[in-house]
Amino acid sequence: MSDSEVFIGSIDQGTTSTRFIIYDRLARAVGSHQVEFTQFYPQAGWVEHDPMEIVESVRICMARALDKATANGHNVDSGLKAIGITNQRETTVVWSKSTGLPLYNAIVWMDARTSSICRKLEKELPGGRTHFVESCGLPISTYFSALKLLWLLDNVEGLNEAVKKGDAIFGTIDTWLIWNLTGGVENGLHVTDISNASRTMLMNLKTLEWDKSTLDTLGICAKMLPKIISNSEIIGNITKGWPITGIPISGCLGDQHAAMVGQSCRKGEAKSTYGTGAFILLNTGEEVIKSNHGLLSTVAYKLGPKAPVNYALEGSIAIAGAAVQWLRDSLGIISSASEIEELASKVSSTGGVYFVPAFNGLFAPWWRDDARGICIGITRFTNKSHIARAVLESMCFQVKDVLDSMHKDAEAKSDKTEFLLRVDGGATVNNLLMQIQADLLGSSVVRPADIETTALGAAYAAGLAVGVYTEDEIFASGEKLKQATIFKPVLEEELRKKKADSWCRAVSRSFDLADLSL
Repeated sequence: MSDSEVFIGSIDQGTTSTRFIIYDRLARAVGSHQVEFTQFYPQAGWVEHDPMEIVESVRICMARALDKATANGHNVDSGLKAIGITNQRETTVVWSKSTGLPLYNAIVWMDARTSSICRKLEKELPGGRTHFVESCGLPISTYFSALKLLWLLDNVEGLNEAVKKGDAIFGTIDTWLIWNLTGGVENGLHVTDISNASRTMLMNLKTLEWDKSTLDTLGICAKMLPKIISNSEIIGNITKGWPITGIPISGCLGDQHAAMVGQSCRKGEAKSTYGTGAFILLNTGEEVIKSNHGLLSTVAYKLGPKAPVNYALEGSIAIAGAAVQWLRDSLGIISSASEIEELASKVSSTGGVYFVPAFNGLFAPWWRDDARGICIGITRFTNKSHIARAVLESMCFQVKDVLDSMHKDAEAKSDKTEFLLRVDGGATVNNLLMQIQADLLGSSVVRPADIETTALGAAYAAGLAVGVYTEDEIFASGEKLKQATIFKPVLEEELRKKKADSWCRAVSRSFDLADLSL
């Protein structure tokens, strides 16, 4: 078969939408479809999804993408070799093995309902907030799946009894989808990949297995947890009842890890994905580097059962593109997300306005769940263009905070080559955002020709497992850089430093605001 007759499918299940993309062997998308699904906000700080709606969104996207590829003249039915999956991480689902139904809505990664559980554990455990860092690399935080699972066990009627009977099982979204795709109640496979498992707070980074000590401390039953596998191996075939059947699922990565593969990030290389949140990962090779500056030690990827593990330092930002959605949906300042670039371009600066989008607290490197959103420096001169530009700057300042911490932890500046930040995600189509990012960093920003690298990374991992790709092809970053757009800084160093200092002052003003009266 020629390169144009071999195809890999990629399920990209994000925080607000699901996509299915079909790539040919040259990584060109030949058919795709995207569906948005419902966000539920039952209380302030709570965010939920309907797991059944997510499954249905995958079904719809598969069917529509196949139709589009066929209409474009591609014989996908005979040339489709494998399916990869990438997903929003940490989002937690528990369901019944016997009925296949969720026992509660999925609790989304940014949900902050577990803050009281976090405070309780911090007080009770001898290591406080960092009690589990030695094993899993993660602090006690509302962000991670283990805390969400504890909340479910404490609050969902009948769940503990179902766990004792062996009927209730746990998973992140990858696990939920694979279970459904491979049979569901009819012997569906209960697995998760190493990258998603690393975000639960329950996996030991060294052994790559569920950590018995952590499970015992938290009172979580190991029998409800999925089997941990690598990011690139044949997991199982898609069963009947789906638009695609009999095709192996052979790649699975959390979205940020998939983006690292899609961006060809080897040791010493970093990428930032701008979506609902923003996520910056630096590949640290086969070494776990512990952060002293508020970052997380995590898995980057393991591309095969016998392949070495690459680890990463990660800085997670809860609110990035979600702040633009807030301007659109809650304030009505813009009617579509794409309008923010034109609006913000009407002014050359924010006019001294600083916006800190701590809607549910702040993640890396601050880790302050008592922070709340603020907008300061407002004068009678301030207009909506200044606000829009301040929102864009807030995304870039947060990325800068994380990268500054990464440089300190990994001593990245000892490398004399110019540091290039690789960027991806939907928000990177905004040229003004990318220029602001380069200006605030004082270093170049590289945007690839294909900005949707999460889906591409999952396709690469799936193709690698079935022999469609080699690792050398996946990590041939030189050719990709030739097709990229590079944004170079133009802001003067003195002004850059003054703006960074002002941002830090603004961030400090957002602390200790969680108990403001309604």
